[in-house]
Amino acid sequence: MSNYQMLKVSNIYKQFQDKIILDDINISVKKNNIYGFIGLNGQGKTTLIKIIINLLDADNGDILINNISSSLPKARKKLFYLPEKFQPSLYLSGYEFLKFALGFYDKKLNYDKCHKLCENIELDIKALKKNIKKYSKGMIQKLGLLTLFLSEADFVILDEPMSGLDPKARINLKKEFLSYKNLGKTVFFSSHILSDIDEICDEIAILNNSKIIYEGTPKSFKAAQKEDNLDNAFLKAISK
Repeated sequence: MSNYQMLKVSNIYKQFQDKIILDDINISVKKNNIYGFIGLNGQGKTTLIKIIINLLDADNGDILINNISSSLPKARKKLFYLPEKFQPSLYLSGYEFLKFALGFYDKKLNYDKCHKLCENIELDIKALKKNIKKYSKGMIQKLGLLTLFLSEADFVILDEPMSGLDPKARINLKKEFLSYKNLGKTVFFSSHILSDIDEICDEIAILNNSKIIYEGTPKSFKAAQKEDNLDNAFLKAISK
């Protein structure tokens, strides 16, 4: 496991009107790691992600991506972001969207790899010829994931990627994350499904009441809370 940092978040502070959303947030994501970001709804996970990718300004603090300030376009050149509510153009076909999106990464669509990934995440290959407006929520989510893996971006950030996926698709996605890591890539994702995070993440961060209350391995966190599973450990930690 490399100690090289893909992401360094330092002293991030964000306030909306009179409410403090993020208070002195510090996290570090190592290269070639899978990193899970945990917190209840409304705790500021999506806000921090938007600050990381420069969609939202922090009131204070600094962020480095691959040792480059996140405010600089070159820091985001090899970054892929998949939001929870992924909304591609409904009037493009799946293939058209893939070609358009991959153009931002100077890549052409590799049909063989595309079709193999479709099998892995259980997206019907025939659907790629259809307009996205005919897709279900789960199919749209899988199209976003397909684009991510085809981009071969060095650093991928996903907000609730398991949303809209059935249990079998979730299992397949976890396998793909591990395969992606084995290519030397770095994965950062938020999720409410703590069993998934426990299974595949090298390290986690827990956001509660505007602060990071833990950063480290799931194993060490469970040991500190004297619990065998991450769900119970999390509930115990946030109730203190």
